[in-house]
Amino acid sequence: MIPQKTFDELIDEALTLPFSGWDFSFLSDRWKTTQPCWDYPSLAREHMQGINSMLDQDTGGGEILSSLVPFPPHTWASENYSPNIPVAKQRLQPLGVQLISNYTISSYPLPSSSLDLVLNRHGGYSEAELYRLLKPGGFFLTQQVGGRNCIHLNELLQDNVEFKYSYWTKDLITRKLNDAGFNLLIVKEDFPPVEFLDIGVVVFYLRIISWQVEDFTVEKYREKLLAIHQDILAHGPLKMSEHRILVEARKPG
Repeated sequence: MIPQKTFDELIDEALTLPFSGWDFSFLSDRWKTTQPCWDYPSLAREHMQGINSMLDQDTGGGEILSSLVPFPPHTWASENYSPNIPVAKQRLQPLGVQLISNYTISSYPLPSSSLDLVLNRHGGYSEAELYRLLKPGGFFLTQQVGGRNCIHLNELLQDNVEFKYSYWTKDLITRKLNDAGFNLLIVKEDFPPVEFLDIGVVVFYLRIISWQVEDFTVEKYREKLLAIHQDILAHGPLKMSEHRILVEARKPG
């Protein structure tokens, strides 16, 4: 039998575990996630059929985009988080994707009305810039992380629950797209379950998803982390829900 790692060993591992891109699959035996009730890659592939140009916003390391080949003749991906840029380049450039790294969500170095499709999975965007970039009749497909995502972690750790993106709701997302002039074709919301099987993966999550608990350090939350660790040992995985919002919008043609 393999000896069980101690609390301190799990914490130390979580703080030093190397990470690049945006691929968490190496933790799949310790961090159990469930896909939402729609299939984002399939929806993306449907929209890619027969088009000429597209952009994948905030592509991370290109993990999802690379799975969608073949691409339209003119395909761009954007990523401006410096550790992800070389990962995305290595993965996407051999597939013919042009990587944009010098941009803001409100200013892309692409001509107006130049794109048939903009994809966005868990990234930021500007409604006005989307409207500018898309051709008349072009589509915006996004899966967003909603403001209730893993909020139970905040409830366990914080005396006063604070999550900087708690305002990001389905109603706000759809209202802002409507106000920008888009027609909304699909709007869905889901709360897929997630399980953390040990305290190490909880700490790794809080380290990488640094906006979940913005002031997180092991030292500051050590006592509450130990309580979570003991509860996992006594009762099994830490269970909560993610929050996902799907929107398909169209610029009027």
